Amino acid sequence: MKTLLLSLLSFVCLSHFGQYQVGHYQITFQDPERANRDIQTEIYYPATTAGESTPSATGQFPVIVFGHGFVMAWSAYENHWLEFVERGYIMVFPRTEGNAFSTDHQQFGWDLEFLVTEMQAEGNNSCSPIYNHVHANTALIGHSMGGGASFLAADSLCSNGNLNIKTLIGLAPAESSSNGVSSINSSLSITVPSVILSGSQDGVTPPVDHHIPMYDNLASDCKTFVSVTGGAHCYFANANFNCDFGEGTSSTGISITREEQHDVTFSFLNNWLDYTLKDDCNAFQLFQDSVSQSNRVTTNQTCVSNPISVISESNGILTSSISGMSYQWYLNGNAISAANGITHVVSTAGDYTVEVIFSSGCPTVSAPFTYNGSSVNISENNKNFNVYPNPTNGLVTLSEFCTVEIYSIEGKRINLFTNINSIDLGNYNSGVYLLKIENSFIKIIKE
Repeated sequence: MKTLLLSLLSFVCLSHFGQYQVGHYQITFQDPERANRDIQTEIYYPATTAGESTPSATGQFPVIVFGHGFVMAWSAYENHWLEFVERGYIMVFPRTEGNAFSTDHQQFGWDLEFLVTEMQAEGNNSCSPIYNHVHANTALIGHSMGGGASFLAADSLCSNGNLNIKTLIGLAPAESSSNGVSSINSSLSITVPSVILSGSQDGVTPPVDHHIPMYDNLASDCKTFVSVTGGAHCYFANANFNCDFGEGTSSTGISITREEQHDVTFSFLNNWLDYTLKDDCNAFQLFQDSVSQSNRVTTNQTCVSNPISVISESNGILTSSISGMSYQWYLNGNAISAANGITHVVSTAGDYTVEVIFSSGCPTVSAPFTYNGSSVNISENNKNFNVYPNPTNGLVTLSEFCTVEIYSIEGKRINLFTNINSIDLGNYNSGVYLLKIENSFIKIIKE
């Protein structure tokens, strides 16, 4: 019993604290496009041992760029770096725009935007503790003022086609409207998957004036609004005098503890980040389960799921109705070797399915398509068309003008020609190809 108890305790500790130690260093970046503006930055990363500039753990780790709240230091977010770094993320905190009398939200947004790309350069810096350990996938997260600034940064990154940013997360984001900008308006240009977490009792940035308009304007195909029941504005961070003082004069009806709000926050964000930054499709389903089943929140969501293919058949060729990044065809539940195209030439009767993999790395699988016909007739020639020479090392001549489709031997259509009597295969790799002419297949060998 004692051994079992110790094992359970060990499991609980590993589950809560993660598998990595927390390394840290401070660096000041300079943005050459803003007169070498200094951006003092705190970086926390997965390390072999905890401490200052200790060696990074093995692997490449996604990046989280985090914007702090109004007159709040980065140190108020220790709960976040302890949670996320130990789970295999690099966390980046700019320390700029902390002065209550001269805060520039637009500059802070530009700082966050700059760090999204600069962290990739830092990963290529041989003098850095995280040299060769920075993954391209990056999240923007911000709280309060930093949340609003994150929207400004995401607007610019999306508009400029940045490929690193994979998600935007706002924690009680504040409408940033200084210097003529607006986080609410910026939402209209944000297309990456996004999540907004809001405390239902937030009187500092009332959701109806701040969080909800940002959510409504988001152009993301997948966006989620999570309102923590009884939650506060400042409870997304650790205790902080400035934030807590402001909340004490504006928020009422807070009915949960700071620790409880942390628990709700991380129960959603851990799965969301694992999905968007680590391509963990199971984590997305867990996130969706929380959205639909959690009794600690109310939610709103618009999320376009990856579509499921429907298989069609024509003259012995199966075709997926959905285009994806890649494909895998199955016969009676078994993967067909090298059948990785949007089409597949049938070789035998049976139940066929196709798995379509999307840019997120998450696949969908079609319903089975039962093919009862005989195998496709593949011949060396066709009674109506003579194809020569075969084998060939380049030019193929047809006996008359016709329409020809070229398929790989695995069934992937490579090209289509209309009203031709010759085909140049000079640039094709050596191998076996299928020419489809009038619903028949002719096998040709490219030497």
